[in-house]
Amino acid sequence: MDGQENEEQRAGDRTSPGTGRARRLAAWRPGHRLRRLGVALALLAVALGGIVVGTYAGGHVGTDIGPFRAELKLSPSLDGGTTVDIPPLGALLLNSHDGPAYLTVEVGSLDQGRTEALIDDPASISRASQSAVQDVRDGVMRLGLKTLASAVLATLLLAGLVFRDVRRTAWAGGLALAITAGSLGVAAATVRPQAIEEPRYEGLLVNAPAIVGDARRIANDYTKYAEQLQRLVGNVSKLYTTVSALPVVQPSPGTTRVLHVSDMHLNPTGWQLIRTVVEQFGIDVVIDTGDMTDWGSEPEASFVGSVGLLKKPYVFIRGNHDSPRTAAAVAQQPNAIVLNNSTTTVAGLTIAGIGDPRFTPDKETSPAGSGLTSAVADQVIGAGEQLASTVQKSPRKVDVALVHDPASAGPLSGTCPLVLSGHTHARQVSKLPQAPDKQPTTLMVEGSTGGAGLRGLEGEKPTPLTMTVLYFDQQKLLQAYDEITVGGTGQSQVNLERHVIRDPAKGDEVPVTPTPTRGPSESPAPSSNATSPSPTTTG
Repeated sequence: MDGQENEEQRAGDRTSPGTGRARRLAAWRPGHRLRRLGVALALLAVALGGIVVGTYAGGHVGTDIGPFRAELKLSPSLDGGTTVDIPPLGALLLNSHDGPAYLTVEVGSLDQGRTEALIDDPASISRASQSAVQDVRDGVMRLGLKTLASAVLATLLLAGLVFRDVRRTAWAGGLALAITAGSLGVAAATVRPQAIEEPRYEGLLVNAPAIVGDARRIANDYTKYAEQLQRLVGNVSKLYTTVSALPVVQPSPGTTRVLHVSDMHLNPTGWQLIRTVVEQFGIDVVIDTGDMTDWGSEPEASFVGSVGLLKKPYVFIRGNHDSPRTAAAVAQQPNAIVLNNSTTTVAGLTIAGIGDPRFTPDKETSPAGSGLTSAVADQVIGAGEQLASTVQKSPRKVDVALVHDPASAGPLSGTCPLVLSGHTHARQVSKLPQAPDKQPTTLMVEGSTGGAGLRGLEGEKPTPLTMTVLYFDQQKLLQAYDEITVGGTGQSQVNLERHVIRDPAKGDEVPVTPTPTRGPSESPAPSSNATSPSPTTTG
C-alpha cells in the first residue's frame, strides 16, 4: 500500500509540479510527523526484538580450552560482566566489562581423545597450557561474530513478517547491525583483564566460610588460583591420562569387581576418576560409604546426577554431611540403591548398610573444637549395633556391611567377613577384635575419593584422591584389592598398590583395631596412621 502511494506521489510530481510541492508540504503536517515517528519506533522495536531473539538463538558457541570443552554464551544485559559456571560448586562472577552484553562460560569435561594426544607429546601440554588464554579469546571472537550474524538474520526475518516491505526490512536489519555491533564494541573497549583477581562467588561457596576462611583469605586463595590456571590445565591432563593407563588385574573366572569410594565432598574430579576406573577395571558394583556432599542443601542435589551416568549398580549410605534430601536425590537415580539399616543383593553380593546417625553440615563439630559427648558416642556405636542386629536377622548370609564412621564397626565383628567405611579421610585396613566362635571380620576404611573437597586444600599438601577396587571370589570372599591413590588437586602422581589375600576365609593379615567404647573422649583426633577408629566428626 505504501509503495503504491509513493508511486502515485512521484507520478503526480512529474505531471503537476504544483501538486508535488503541495504533497511534500503536507508531509510535514503533524499527522504525517506522528506517522513517521510511529514507523521509526516500530523499526526500533522490531530491531530490538530481533536482536534479543537472535542473541538467545545463536549467541552460543562451543570451544576447546586446552583439553577442556567449554560453552560460551552471550545474553542481553544492562550492566555487562561474566559468569563462569563450575558445576556443581557454584559460579564465579567477574566484573569483566561494561555494555549491554553478558558473557557466560560453562566449564565442561575433558575430551579423552585430546587429552591422550596431549600426553603423547609432552611438549604439547606446555603449549596447550600457554594457549589457554588465546583459546578463550578466539572463542569469544567467534561468539561475537556468530551473535552479530544471528541478530541481524533474526531481525530481517521478523521485519519481513511485520512490515512486508523491502525498504523497511532493510532499515530494521541495518539498525540491528548497528546496535549489536555497537554493544559488542562497547564490551570489547571496556574489558578489564584484572577482573579475574577480584572474583565474587555465588552458590554453594557463599555458605561455606568455615571451609575457605574469611573474605581476605578467599581473595588471596583465588588470586593464587588464577595465577596457576595455566598450570592446572597441564596437570589435570596428565592426571586423567595416567589414571586411564592403570594396569588391570586378571582375576579368576567368576570374580566380582567392586569399587569402594567415600567422602566425595562435592569434588567433580572424583566423578571423572570413578568413571575411568569403572570402565578400565570392568567394575560390577560401586559402593559409596557416604559424605557425597558437604552441606546437604538442595542445590547440591544436582551433584548426584553423575551416579546415573555410571550405568552400574551404585550402593549408597548416608554420611554425616549428607542430608535426607541428598539420600532421596541419590535414590532417584535409576541405578542407585540407598541402604538405611537394610540389605540388598547385587551382582551376587549381599550387602547390608546403615546411614550415619548424625547430620553435621558445617565444621563446628570438627576435632579441633569437638563437641564429642557421650550422646554422640552412643549414636555412632548404636548405629553399628542396629546394623549388626539386621545382619544377624538377614535370611541371606551378608557378605559386606557398610557404615560411614569406622567407630560404628565394632558391633559388627563376627557378623560378616568385611566391613567398609570412610569418614576419616585416611585409608586404613585392620581386623576387628574377633568374638569367640565367630568368623574374623576385616575393617577397610577408605580415604577421600574427592580429596576431602575444598578442605583438602587447607594443609600444606592437597589431600590425595583415593578409591579401592575389591575382588570377590565365587564364594563372595575378598581375594584381593587394589588401592588407587591419585595426588591431590594440582598434582598428577598416581599410585596403585596390589594386595593379595592368601587365605580369603581368614581375611588379610592386618593389625587388630581396638573396639571403641561409649562415652566422651578427651584424646586428640587420631593421625593418618592411627589404628583406633574412635568416634570423630572429621568428614
